Amino acid sequence: MDTSIFLWIALILVSTKTLSIAFKRIHMPQVIGALLAGILLGPAVLGLTEPNETIAILAEFGVILMLFSAGMETDLRQLRNSLKASFFISTFSVVAVIAGAGAVAYAFGMSVLESVFIGIALASSTTSIIVESLQEIGKLKSKTGTVILSASLVDDILVIIILAVVIGMGADNVSAAAILPILLRIVGFFIFAGAVGFGVNKLFNVMYDRLGSKGRFSIFAIAYCFAMAFLAEQFGLASITGAYIAGVAFCTTRNVKSIEQKTHTLSYLLFTPIFLANIGLNTSFEGITVNILLFTAVILLVSVFAKIAGCVLGAVMNKYTIRESLQIGVAMAAKGEVSFIVMNKGALLGYVGMMLMPSIIVVVLLTVFLMPIFLKMAYGADNSEQVAN
Repeated sequence: MDTSIFLWIALILVSTKTLSIAFKRIHMPQVIGALLAGILLGPAVLGLTEPNETIAILAEFGVILMLFSAGMETDLRQLRNSLKASFFISTFSVVAVIAGAGAVAYAFGMSVLESVFIGIALASSTTSIIVESLQEIGKLKSKTGTVILSASLVDDILVIIILAVVIGMGADNVSAAAILPILLRIVGFFIFAGAVGFGVNKLFNVMYDRLGSKGRFSIFAIAYCFAMAFLAEQFGLASITGAYIAGVAFCTTRNVKSIEQKTHTLSYLLFTPIFLANIGLNTSFEGITVNILLFTAVILLVSVFAKIAGCVLGAVMNKYTIRESLQIGVAMAAKGEVSFIVMNKGALLGYVGMMLMPSIIVVVLLTVFLMPIFLKMAYGADNSEQVAN
């Protein structure tokens, strides 16, 4: 075992906390400080820490626990009321980004298939950063916070379906028979997760009535979280979707506050800082030319504008105010790990060139860095700070 990993983790924890505190003091989102710490430590600047499999695994734990906590904080009534709005917001915004970013890529001389792949890569939102940003300003449980979170999860599902269709088109075998199994797996997972979640909720309430606070509920709750994350992957969905649904199963249990507090402590002491820093550690600016910079600037502006416009249209149609719609659009504008997954998949299949990856990296990083700042401005004086430990 490479024992240097211990030093790297120590550097990550100290640097993320130090910069988070520094950014908080200048009234900037703390998540930006943690992201910046990763860039400074990584190969892009100081080269003190390198991305590796161990850090990546710990970072994945951070994402899963973060979404599990978000699920437990969900207002179930608001979630039910926002499902229709989430679908419209996600659908309009995903289609708008694929059309807009795809048109830009095509205008820069790329093939139709390559252009569509780039559009798909930039269509989804980063659920994990959205959760972190909303938690920091105390808006995760708000009316808009609930619809933002559910819409970002719908984004991932839509992108998975569209990606499957486009890959089928590229292989000249797209058909209802090829797409149907994917849709059935997704529907099957949600039916299964809903049924199991209902049973788990009732079981934990019965256990709490019998054992009170002496029960070791948190251990079993976290075990259930990781089990659902695993099952989501087996059904063809992202692990974070399973983790979030697992959290929702506990949101109405009588001991949810205790489970949430322990999960939050576990996550924010170790795993969440590593997750945020890991984004910066994987930052690389090699291979960027003037033409790529121009392409990156244009596609950044178009993809962000398209995402916000699509979200605003979907939200207004569902009776959200203009201000609420803009809050939703700004939050959803940040891209994330799905962008890299789509581009890697396209590159492996030979549909897109890896020389485009620097552009995607820059777009993802800029949206991740800027979204928390503009989100805080969008909520304005309504902000109520929620500081992570």
